[in-house]
Amino acid sequence: MTLEPTATPPASTDVIDTDYTIGQDNVEASLGPFAFDVHNPVFLVSALIIISFTSITLAFPHSAGEFFSWLRPELTATFDWFLLSAANLFLLVVIALMVSPLGQVRLGGPEATPDYSYPGWFAMLFAAGMGIGLMFFGVSEPISHYDAALSDSTGTAGSWAPLMGAAGNEEAAHQLSMAATIFHWGLHPWAIYALVGLSLALFTYNKGLPLSVRSIFYPIFGERIWGWTGHIIDVLAVFATLFGLATSLGFGAEQANAGLDYLFGIPVSSSSKVILIASITGIALISVLAGLDAGVKRLSEINLWLAIGLLLFVILVGPTLTILSGFVTNLGAYATELVPLSNPFGRTDDNFRHGWTAFYWAWWISWSPFVGMFIARISRGRTVREFIFCVLLIPSLVSVLWMTAFGGTAITLMTEGVQSIADAPTELRLFAMLNELPFAAISSFIGIVLVIAFFVTSSDSGSLVIDTITAGGKIDAPVAQRVFWCVAEGLVAIALLLGGGLGALQAASVSTGLPFAAVLLLGCVALVKGLMSEPRK
Repeated sequence: MTLEPTATPPASTDVIDTDYTIGQDNVEASLGPFAFDVHNPVFLVSALIIISFTSITLAFPHSAGEFFSWLRPELTATFDWFLLSAANLFLLVVIALMVSPLGQVRLGGPEATPDYSYPGWFAMLFAAGMGIGLMFFGVSEPISHYDAALSDSTGTAGSWAPLMGAAGNEEAAHQLSMAATIFHWGLHPWAIYALVGLSLALFTYNKGLPLSVRSIFYPIFGERIWGWTGHIIDVLAVFATLFGLATSLGFGAEQANAGLDYLFGIPVSSSSKVILIASITGIALISVLAGLDAGVKRLSEINLWLAIGLLLFVILVGPTLTILSGFVTNLGAYATELVPLSNPFGRTDDNFRHGWTAFYWAWWISWSPFVGMFIARISRGRTVREFIFCVLLIPSLVSVLWMTAFGGTAITLMTEGVQSIADAPTELRLFAMLNELPFAAISSFIGIVLVIAFFVTSSDSGSLVIDTITAGGKIDAPVAQRVFWCVAEGLVAIALLLGGGLGALQAASVSTGLPFAAVLLLGCVALVKGLMSEPRK
């Protein structure tokens, strides 16, 4: 098989810059349902390494657990400055592009029109971006920061307090905890997603290159992206995507198992989590087989309406006025603390910076090929300014509202003497908070359904993205390949859970997100060069 990309440039491309257009041999073959049509080195290298990793982890879970327990804190403590600096730069780059004349460039050419309406587009953006994370951390992270900030003002080891804490001051601790939480779920992660998504959309729809991460780097490496330079970039993207997804699936399995135990008495155990991951992976396979429009889009819209329903429920039956006023107050606190929290060498507690921020940035970066490619596939026809504004600002505001409603409600209940929320395990805190509100059984059941639905959406859309990368940019690769990657995601999540639990999952995200951050820094240069060659009207 030739090493040249097998993807056909999109037939709908309106503007092709001849400086970037590459002559490619199109593969026109009728493939059976069990055939493989892959970009050979990327698929084989990625598949063999992932199969080997999964086998070794499952064969030696104790040794794997010890290794991952050492790896994550070692990486975040050593490279926290690099991850924070890179995330800051990504945010500055996308904001500069949004307000500059380059924001007039339209993805797909001057006459391109959007493929999806705003509601459908927003639904897929939100569900693919961080659905499981909001469910898992929406209550647990704000109260973790609140407890740490309230009890500590020295930044001593193990305190995990943002900005050195606010000892004894409940109001200051509340504001600081919400600012720190929003910091991790606001502009920075969505800037990372926007950077990758915009780059992929530009070089695919405007330059006629395959929908693959290597295409972003053509302005820098030229024809070498079709050789091992491009292969290495795509393999790194596959690893980052797969392990970033596995982390999210692990969080989802932990929370779903805790919720099922809370409601139905299904025991929390490794066996239960393995069965849960296997079952949900099976559901994801059905969605994968249905395709983007029939599967992922429909599930994303269901997720969106369920999430809106749960959010409105918490706002209406919880401390409504506190939540509504807190939305504005928390935005102000976020704006006030954004620079101090972003400073790689600032006054934040080292434990907070290593244990929370550095991990989060690596996790978002490892997710970026997956979310970025998914966003690129659904964003043809948008201008650069419209794309960045919607991808950066609207999901960030939704995250602020979500964290204010769920985290703010939990903190309010704690100040009223409800200690059971803070005492609950991390994965059970959402259900402990809902238990203090009316109709707890119904809302908790909806919460479990949402976790599972986000689980399925992440798994099926992730497998579509990985398949596209390993097939050299083909968006209509054989079904067997999508099935392979969907199953691989589930197996990696199972292996990491059994070989170290959530710590192993987090270590995998950091170890793959860290090198990919360096790749994205180079991608910033390529994106600007690509946009500068485009017509702006």
